[in-house]
Amino acid sequence: MTDSPPLPAELRPLFRSVAAGHRHALNSTLPAGRLVGAEEGRDPRPVLWMSEGPAPVGLWEALHRERQTSGLWPLLLAPLRDEPDFRPWGSQELFPDQMSSPDSQDAPDLLRQWWEGIAGWEDEDPEEEAERRAITAPFGPSWPGLAPAGALTRSPDEHARACAATLLQVRPALRIGLVAGTDGAAALASCGWSGPLNHENDMGRIAGVLRSWEQRFGAQVVAAGFDTLDLGVAAPPANLDEALLVAAEHLALCPDNILQGVGTLSAYAEHLVDADVWTLWWD
Repeated sequence: MTDSPPLPAELRPLFRSVAAGHRHALNSTLPAGRLVGAEEGRDPRPVLWMSEGPAPVGLWEALHRERQTSGLWPLLLAPLRDEPDFRPWGSQELFPDQMSSPDSQDAPDLLRQWWEGIAGWEDEDPEEEAERRAITAPFGPSWPGLAPAGALTRSPDEHARACAATLLQVRPALRIGLVAGTDGAAALASCGWSGPLNHENDMGRIAGVLRSWEQRFGAQVVAAGFDTLDLGVAAPPANLDEALLVAAEHLALCPDNILQGVGTLSAYAEHLVDADVWTLWWD
């Protein structure tokens, strides 16, 4: 058995720390691309490699298969409204120094804090209280707790790759990105993506919940835009009772999905039953 080719020289700067003797390797051939640094500019090391053009068909899937040996997580990258500088990626609106590590996060506690900040109605007038009761029914202001793990309906890896292929069919202009990390949560934090900024400015905290979702629902990060994420979900809620608890987590993590979408938790939960792709959007 022959060794895989070593990591291309253009990708090596993505690794800020590598254990002694660790050898990253990559079989896939990359298209033309460039390294992207962080906006703050205090650290000259890049945080992302991005293709110059659309992602070649099948490349995300190949890179995803190689992530353990390459140490790189692939992302399908979308710009804000097709802007020519491909924001936030090409414009370097990335802030890794401001992000904590997903490893240090307590997902249940974070979700509880966010829920109480959104669903609480202490000292509000009766009209506002009634509005929040309608939004958060059937739970009310008290955090209902984590949703139980779902039952896998397919391989999380295979499903994520199928989701990537489908996304590229619908949005062929998506580019390919590579970030140091072997899961999507770590990749988003390490490159300093700030899509949820108006809800939570520390992507490490968001990533802590995304990692919990990967463990419980087989949810893997496939694509990222200016303020959107697409996750392939291999263990979605199978009925409305399960979906209501998952919807509560979505409201806590990404309130705009509900508050600027269907408007109530119960209506949103109906859309989550058997939904094997979750799209998150922060205003």
